Amino acid sequence: MLMRTLSKALLLLSLAGAVSAQLPGQPFSSYWFPDELLAWTPEGDPDSPYNRGSVELSDRTLGDTRANIHARPGEAGIAALSIMYPSTSGNPSQGARVMDVYAFNYWQYTDILVMWGGSAGEGLILSPSPDVIDAGHRNGVPVYGTVFFPPVAYGGQIQWVEDFVQNSGGVFPVADKLIEVAEHYGFDGWFINQETAGGNSELALDMRDMMEYVQTHSDVRIMWYDAMVESGAVSWQNALNSSNDMFFHDGGVISDEMFLNFWWSSAGLASSAAYATGLGRSPYELYAGVDVQAGGYNTGVNWEGVFPEGDPHVTSLGFYCPNWCYSSSTGYQDFYERANRFWVGANRDPSNTETSHPWKGVANYVPAMTPVTSVPFVTSFNTGQGRVFSVKGLQMGDFDWNNRSLQDVLPTWRWIADCDGEPLYPELDWDEAYWGGTCLKVSGDLYPGTPTILYLYKTDLTVATGDNLILAYSTGSSGTPSNLQVGLAFEDPEVFQFFDMGTSSTEGWNEVSVDLSACSGRRLSVIALRFGASTAVPGYQIRIGQLGIISGVRDVPSPPTGLYVEEFNQIDDDHGTVRLRWDHSANAAYTYNVYRVNADETRTWLWSTPGEACFVPEVTREAPETSTTLEVVTVGEEFGVSSAATATIDWTITGIRAGGTGSVFGLSGDYPNPVTSNVEIRFSLCAAGPVELLLYAMDGRLVGRLAEGVMQAGEHTATLQTRDLSSGIYFIRLASGNRFDTGRCLVIR
Repeated sequence: MLMRTLSKALLLLSLAGAVSAQLPGQPFSSYWFPDELLAWTPEGDPDSPYNRGSVELSDRTLGDTRANIHARPGEAGIAALSIMYPSTSGNPSQGARVMDVYAFNYWQYTDILVMWGGSAGEGLILSPSPDVIDAGHRNGVPVYGTVFFPPVAYGGQIQWVEDFVQNSGGVFPVADKLIEVAEHYGFDGWFINQETAGGNSELALDMRDMMEYVQTHSDVRIMWYDAMVESGAVSWQNALNSSNDMFFHDGGVISDEMFLNFWWSSAGLASSAAYATGLGRSPYELYAGVDVQAGGYNTGVNWEGVFPEGDPHVTSLGFYCPNWCYSSSTGYQDFYERANRFWVGANRDPSNTETSHPWKGVANYVPAMTPVTSVPFVTSFNTGQGRVFSVKGLQMGDFDWNNRSLQDVLPTWRWIADCDGEPLYPELDWDEAYWGGTCLKVSGDLYPGTPTILYLYKTDLTVATGDNLILAYSTGSSGTPSNLQVGLAFEDPEVFQFFDMGTSSTEGWNEVSVDLSACSGRRLSVIALRFGASTAVPGYQIRIGQLGIISGVRDVPSPPTGLYVEEFNQIDDDHGTVRLRWDHSANAAYTYNVYRVNADETRTWLWSTPGEACFVPEVTREAPETSTTLEVVTVGEEFGVSSAATATIDWTITGIRAGGTGSVFGLSGDYPNPVTSNVEIRFSLCAAGPVELLLYAMDGRLVGRLAEGVMQAGEHTATLQTRDLSSGIYFIRLASGNRFDTGRCLVIR
């Protein structure tokens, strides 16, 4: 059953990281009950422009390479049902000024990403946030929203299901809205999970007809969860059979995919596959569910039942909550290590998944796909989060941030480092960046005769006359041999042509460009790096900040037009938030960067988005200025930068300094952690209104009400009493109106 977590909305707080305290003007991703969705229009929703995905779904391919001999191409797919944010409500549309976020990044093994959510207390229908849409689409992965009808025991109401499927004369108004939302926001489909008991066969038929209506009237896809059966009852079949087949195929496609409940067996999967084939459907449109929320890669899975060694895959596989890699981690570095083991296996090498551990990694069963199918291709190894933000090696923002819309296509293989001796160690690095918040760091000892070849990207593109290989690297010193070559493999993926990157000319970032015209007309299959030296280099270290192939010199795009300030919210004399709008550049844009112009004519990075609406979570005033100039530049697909469009915000000097009463909303976060005795929890309200300060256990149980009632704007305190609490992790949730903030504490008794 999928209801175990989502039926308690606030348990999601424990699973997807921190959300910053609400800021004035903050846009949030959309969620609705059915009647609310019927009332929704893009024109009537002020946050609608900020919730649109801006990256088109990329083409992707298997290419000519397969890293793992066990992985079978063209068969099973992988679906990831992931909790991307702490709850259904209060999810910032375009990231936030915190580094802490679930930055899913193993798209190469994933065929569908479902942004999981929905709850009886907040809303049943959850649209994916635009940053998740953009990250998925850049990697060629469709992204789905969620429709969740919870069990009655957890707040579900059969009336909601009836409202959802209401129709007149064959017209389904909620279905029309589901189509409108997906098309307007730019995502690809909906996962429908109906677990509310009390239905009948008529209701089940209406659900089936509604899904057929979506198929007939749009290209929006549907994944159906194995819960409701044709009688209208909720009865998990753990298979495709005559009790639930009408929701999958009934004279035609009803749902594009079906997610089979977790209690399947080998025989049941084989029967389901045969049943799908008998309907004229692919068995790989069935996704056998595996619940990894509690155990991650320590979950017991009947792998042979889905992926029998040496034989065709039986069905596809669907992971419920692979965000375990994040929610169970101690920090971002631990998250990336856990995610690597989850998807690649214990050896940190997708080409070598041999292990005594039962979890071999997804790379053991399915080959990686690649969206690198055309020129230009440029990556800065940006994960969509960071502690700084750099532009061409210049640090232009020095605060924590996350925005998954900015995630680049990360290396296909993490990591295949081939060496006759001890290979160098590759890793993503957040200490320095050439563009964004991350780079690739490679370190170790280099010895003559034992070079390391680091296989990075599977590609499927054709090089043309005038194309250039570009690379930015840093050795940390000037006049140092890079000991680095870029290897390009063409028709034979094991035969490389190497291009030397030479000697550093600066201690900062060195930029190299190599004309590839001699390779014109050849099909590129692999991009790799080769590290070698003629003499020993102990403690070798190099950072790769950007890598790509562009057509000629970098194109310089035109700036956006029509820039204007939609809303400036001044918090105090020195801080505010801004909602900016503009029209798209006449040229293709990878993203848009927003800066403030400083008094010394330098620029400070404020935010970036690939869309035409941007929420800036903080702009500061430099005394004694009374107005601030903002600039927006287009960053092209080759990372050329346009001239700037400008706008101005005017400050009202009130004498209210930062931290003034009522200026912000949220938990202070300065309580002791771990907590060993009663502690005061401080929080601030920016407006008067009803308030709840609640304490939740790790399993989602409400264990305490720390404060509730109508309160005035300003600072407040409440006491967290630990006398009746057992040791463990707890979550504190502050709610007032449509504002939310969450905190985490460890209680030790």
